[in-house]
Amino acid sequence: MRLPRFAEHAVERARLTVVPRRRTAAPRVPFFILVAVVLLGGVVGLLLFNTSMQQASFRATALEAEAARLHAVEQSLLMELDQLRDPQKVATRARALGMVPMVSPAFLRLPDGEILGDPVPAKVEDAQRLEPLPARKPPSLHPTPVRVVLSATPDTGRDGVPSDTTGPRTGTTDDGR
Repeated sequence: MRLPRFAEHAVERARLTVVPRRRTAAPRVPFFILVAVVLLGGVVGLLLFNTSMQQASFRATALEAEAARLHAVEQSLLMELDQLRDPQKVATRARALGMVPMVSPAFLRLPDGEILGDPVPAKVEDAQRLEPLPARKPPSLHPTPVRVVLSATPDTGRDGVPSDTTGPRTGTTDDGR
């Protein structure tokens, strides 16, 4: 069987031939450089991240301390304000300025200007007592004193200590006992 000429040529071209393998080694240096750069970048990034987190932690601690200090200042100012708002202190300061409480106030009706109430000027004598009277001690806290009069030197035993059992009672009290 004879193939046409163009087929022969195609068959020759289509024959498979074994091509020897060419060993091409990929360059290893650029790969190692790439891995080293990625690792170095990761370590540097992690170091920068940790540093920024520590700085933020120090800043947060400083801000918490400042907040605690400011809270203490606020509390002391509120206590001082409460002391200044004390009605007893306000009344004392008003009296020191010459102010007295009004006993009979009067009011003005704005639409027609009529005076409502009986206006009486305030006097110092009408003021209330601001400080309480001093407390008196009850009579039970003022007992009558008992005096004991000794007439002689007490009897001493052999050890030099006074003894109440050896001799008669020589002392007297004011109430006859």
